[in-house]
Amino acid sequence: MAQRPSFPARMDLSSRAAVAPKNIANSAVHTRARGQNDAKSGLTPAAQGHGLDSQMVRERMVKKLAHQGITHPDLLAAMGAIERHRFVDSALVNQAYEDTSLPIGLGQTISKPNVVARMIELLLQGEGAIKMGRVLEVGTGCGYQAAVLGRLAREVYSIERLRGLHDKARGNLRPFRLANVHLLFGDGMQGYAKGAPYAGIIAAAGGSAIPQAWIDQLAVGGRIVAPMETAAGQQALVVVDKLERGLKHSVLEAVHFVPLKSGIA
Repeated sequence: MAQRPSFPARMDLSSRAAVAPKNIANSAVHTRARGQNDAKSGLTPAAQGHGLDSQMVRERMVKKLAHQGITHPDLLAAMGAIERHRFVDSALVNQAYEDTSLPIGLGQTISKPNVVARMIELLLQGEGAIKMGRVLEVGTGCGYQAAVLGRLAREVYSIERLRGLHDKARGNLRPFRLANVHLLFGDGMQGYAKGAPYAGIIAAAGGSAIPQAWIDQLAVGGRIVAPMETAAGQQALVVVDKLERGLKHSVLEAVHFVPLKSGIA
């Protein structure tokens, strides 16, 4: 495994200190009273102000994922631990744990919980398991999938081409204090060579082919999981395994992701 790279100047790293939500009241009396009310209602601190019992709803989401066929215990635990409602706009918070994609701005979406779990489980099933390895995520979006990956992989490098989403993800992830999740602003089609080789590469956008840079940066035994446009013009989930003898491609179920684009904006 290559030595962990020094970060380039353009990389924005989250602060190690947790940041309190801006709407927390300054009054100690108000804080105590709210805490007592939350204890009675079962609300978690993260769900305060949303009328949402986050822990119970997350547990129901995890049970649904298991019913849908997700079996990896560490993955189910990670999906249950990461509060998805932290990554969506306040107007959509009550839909955060439904099995649906939601808009996150700039024409992008946060994927369905089932899709996130499905793609990560495919990574975990590769010959080079991502546990204790390095993972490259192409398309940070709002940061939700990076947070889940951060509980499963030794290191996560997540790259986003849209400055507005990169900044949003940085703010969303800061309270989780995931020191092993590194956010980069750049062209995801080029990957991130300084972090290579990767045990897994996962993409949240689909193009007509898997970029050669991703294949070059993938370790032997590693796996790419990404949407890709098929010959019929439809998107499908594709798995690419890098073996000693070459590449193995597997085309799985149909999916619908935003287009994979080059450059930054």
